[in-house]
Amino acid sequence: MIKGMEIKEYIAPKTISETYSLLSESKSNKVIAGGAWIKISFKHVDKLISLDNLALDYIKEDNESFVIGAMTTLRAIETHGGLKQLASGILSQAIGSVMGINIRNIATIGGSIMGKFAFSDLLGVLLVLDAKLVFFKAGDVSIYDFVEMTKVPEDILLEIKLKKDNLKGYFKKISKTHLDFAILNIAITKRDNFKIAVGSRPNIAKLAIDTANYLNSQKTIDEETIENAVEIAGNEIKLGDNLRGSKEYREVLMKTYLKRGIREVVK
Repeated sequence: MIKGMEIKEYIAPKTISETYSLLSESKSNKVIAGGAWIKISFKHVDKLISLDNLALDYIKEDNESFVIGAMTTLRAIETHGGLKQLASGILSQAIGSVMGINIRNIATIGGSIMGKFAFSDLLGVLLVLDAKLVFFKAGDVSIYDFVEMTKVPEDILLEIKLKKDNLKGYFKKISKTHLDFAILNIAITKRDNFKIAVGSRPNIAKLAIDTANYLNSQKTIDEETIENAVEIAGNEIKLGDNLRGSKEYREVLMKTYLKRGIREVVK
């Protein structure tokens, strides 16, 4: 029993097919992957199904991509030499902003994705990296399609694929303290084209598609172009209020750091 939670049974199956069968038995059966965010994910569970025995803790690398197992800890990803070079290191930077090292040693990338947390510093970065999620039943699903889903699929996330594109990247998290959740976060990548995501709005991270399309249509990126892009983002990305910040404050933050980020990736 975890304080504030009711768990009737804990099971650690040894195969993915068995895990999926257990998950499919009842909507009251849930998967645990790391467990850092378990208390804010659900309160009543019939069968809590562990992924610990499924050998999903790995980072594989070849000439074209990285493949990260869903049970890989955030800390392992943060400190991986190859991933620290991807898109100016924005994935490592974003993960390094998540709470403290003790939490990052527990939290897994799969659990962090499947939670679809509005405060996530990770989802926006995965959006601009055009990540692919690999599920047991659904197969490959783009991170964009996953984020846009109204309901988290009753499936087992196996791994995450990231292309080794030669991208320049920018990530910024704004929070009251290093250990607090973000008031706002921004992720940008550019090679031939821009991709821009804004998270903790305070809603889930969202791609600024119209803003990126405008920038991608311009022959040169000068200060006037950047100002125009920021105005488009202000209309495209819906911001709101919560205990960490007001809509008006987020508007100022978004405009300020979008400008800085765009300038950074076009250097």
